[in-house]
Amino acid sequence: MVIPLTGEVEMPFIVRSEIMDCIDDPATSGEDAIRYFKDGALVVDDGKVENFGSAEDIMSEYSGLDVVEYKNKLIIPGMIDTHIHFPQTEMIASYGEQLLTWLTEYAFPTEKQFESYEHASEIADFFIKELLKNGTTTALVFGTVHPQSVDAFFAKAQDKKLRMIAGKAMMNRNCPDYLQDTVDSGYNDSKALIEKWHGVDRLSYAVTPRFAVTSTPEQLESCALLLEEYPGLYLHTHLSENVDECDWIKKLYPDSKDYLGVYEDAGLVGKRSVFAHGIYLSDRELNCLSENGAAISHCPTSNLFIGSGLFNLKSSEAKEIKVGVGTDVGGGSSFSMLQSYNEAYKIQQLQNNKLSPYKGLYLNTLGGAKALDLEGTIGNFQIGCEADFVVLDYAATPLIELRLNKAKTIHEKLFALMMLGDDRAIFETWALGEKVHSRDH
Repeated sequence: MVIPLTGEVEMPFIVRSEIMDCIDDPATSGEDAIRYFKDGALVVDDGKVENFGSAEDIMSEYSGLDVVEYKNKLIIPGMIDTHIHFPQTEMIASYGEQLLTWLTEYAFPTEKQFESYEHASEIADFFIKELLKNGTTTALVFGTVHPQSVDAFFAKAQDKKLRMIAGKAMMNRNCPDYLQDTVDSGYNDSKALIEKWHGVDRLSYAVTPRFAVTSTPEQLESCALLLEEYPGLYLHTHLSENVDECDWIKKLYPDSKDYLGVYEDAGLVGKRSVFAHGIYLSDRELNCLSENGAAISHCPTSNLFIGSGLFNLKSSEAKEIKVGVGTDVGGGSSFSMLQSYNEAYKIQQLQNNKLSPYKGLYLNTLGGAKALDLEGTIGNFQIGCEADFVVLDYAATPLIELRLNKAKTIHEKLFALMMLGDDRAIFETWALGEKVHSRDH
């Protein structure tokens, strides 16, 4: 039975539409990395993908199931934001500063408010709704130094049954007194949050030193101790975002080989380590990331907005480094992963490189899953993956509809949709087989 889009469905059920996902990196496998069905079907049972393929094959194999059918739409996996600050939601689009001044003038004063659980809960609710409105179903999230910021965020994410990763920021120097913790308090607060939330439902914890500027070597060592005590945790921090920041690191850590060497010396470079930005990396640092299985979160809207620089994607590809995309709100100026591709495309253009929409789709989905060590769990429609998916609207705006009417191939349609699209292009968002956002209802 075909179910109206506003109706309820019972598992197992079938979703039918144009459908696309990635099974590999287009940079290495070309178009073979893409699976696309003009008339495709996804079988969802118990919140996971039971089958995926052409509608003709799926519909003949499964009978009697509810069918949710979409016309003039494209279904892709739920998008994955590999670096974002939920406490900075309120100060997105703050004018005129580069990184270090921007932190002092805008980010730090805003984060002070999160000593209040009620405030943190209110912003977490808005933040998660904004993610879902933009088709993001998983994110790697910075909290503030306050443990209650992470408690509030995880409570809201758990309520929506979302796969989310977050951690308390750790900062014991070079920041306002009202945002400082200590080596001991940062360790103990993080430990308590880990024991309360890590591995609960779809939630995971990331040990989160803000960046090496705001942590002493002793605090970084305490982060490594947490990673050793609790296998399966993430390490989430910043790396080589801004020229002045990189110069400061050299003064603070004169005995380290380079910026990444600071984290390497502390034992923080590993398989589940995600470093945001990575703009100014040496060949040695690239090799270190690759050899240790660590990942970079490319944050194009933030890098342009704050004036940090141009990320060299080709260098990371050459070293086979895992790369995902982060919106980096509030340094980033949009929650939209589509708009992140828009800006990432331009960054590569400025370096005489092309960034295909297939590669953009990969970075926003399977690439993000690989960066978070979650391939096989999220990121595409392989059987057994969690059923997180997004319904994109080919007629989201009059301009998109007009442009796509002239598109001759799915490559052309996807590119135009990703360049012109934003939250208006997200018709619906589903997480674990349940609808969690509907644009029109």
